[in-house]
Amino acid sequence: MATHTTAAATAVPPARTAHSVVWILIVSSLAVKAGGFGWDFLGFYVADGTGHGTTAAGAALTAFGIGWCLGQASAGALTDRFGQRTALVALMILSALACLALAVATSLPALLAVAVCLGVTMEAHRPAVSAAINEAIPSEAGRTRAQGWLYFSANAGIAICGGVGGYLAQHHGYRVLFVVNAVVCLAFALVARRVLAPRATGTGSEALSYRQVLADPTLRWITVVAVCSMICAWGLVSVLPLLMTSDALPASAYGLAMVANTVAVLALTPPLMRLLVGRGETVRFPFVPVLATGSAILGVGITIAAFQHTVLGYAIAAVVLVPGEVCYSVAVGAYISTAAPAGATGRYQAVISGATALASLPPLGIALALDAGGRPLVAGLLAASAALAVAACYPLARSLRTHTTAHPEKRS
Repeated sequence: MATHTTAAATAVPPARTAHSVVWILIVSSLAVKAGGFGWDFLGFYVADGTGHGTTAAGAALTAFGIGWCLGQASAGALTDRFGQRTALVALMILSALACLALAVATSLPALLAVAVCLGVTMEAHRPAVSAAINEAIPSEAGRTRAQGWLYFSANAGIAICGGVGGYLAQHHGYRVLFVVNAVVCLAFALVARRVLAPRATGTGSEALSYRQVLADPTLRWITVVAVCSMICAWGLVSVLPLLMTSDALPASAYGLAMVANTVAVLALTPPLMRLLVGRGETVRFPFVPVLATGSAILGVGITIAAFQHTVLGYAIAAVVLVPGEVCYSVAVGAYISTAAPAGATGRYQAVISGATALASLPPLGIALALDAGGRPLVAGLLAASAALAVAACYPLARSLRTHTTAHPEKRS
């Protein structure tokens, strides 16, 4: 496995400044996910707010996923070519514009088009923030902890978004949510412009293309695991709304389930991070077993959710998902912190985030499965996805051993 190579000493800011920038970006990432109402309530808005129904909501979420796939590739390339500051500022401004467009769209074709645009930009900050982490922090465990906290910020932000958004949607309507989302994105753009230095002329990396990055077998296998695991994880914000809508539960009920998830995320993430990563300079456990464990827990949690019909049942399922989310976050953070060569972190993160985007495509299929075979079919499909993720961890571990043996000078 290729090891992370730090940037030249002249390009790295002093330790205190670098760590401060990393934490500012992680907190900003949490804020942009907590205010990410455009995606979190897209399904409810299409199905309930505009009256197009559950199947149309599944189509809109699938359109969002298509845009997400396209956007991650662009975000990774922009980050590695033009620098983190340029990528973050440009993509967050585009995200704000997409949110404002969603606030005025009502017809199904317009909603599908806006959903694609929203997907292109909504998660586009992740490659740039990951690249900033890998440049700023020298130790493997330190990078892993920071990458883990970045994933925590996403999980906590999404959960907060559901709780706050459910209340606002019920009392003020969906369009207010999307305007707030636009304001948060613009604020992140301003923060990025303030705290990140522009890339010096001539320092853009052309060392690795996407074709070269994807030649890494470890990246290919962890992508398979990521797709299958995140189908289960993102069920929290894609499958749950479909199931709860079929039970005629309001958006506020979904918000309560997300509040339960938020409390569990806040309570369980710090101790699990300490357990899995430790406080030293090296990671305590190999990340592949952690990844397999997380995938299994995610499968159990979302399968439980498929058979629920009450707010309490959905809230319990949302809590069960949390340890799986943490294990997955730590494992993927460990991989990014050690596998991505200097100048290619954006592309490595973009590929894995793109896998997450692929995992957001099934809502239309889940909606059709719900109509065709009911909840047992939905549960079976989700459980099979988790089982495939666990199975794919074996060839991932084997490819890691083979790659390390073939390149002993790059051992992490």
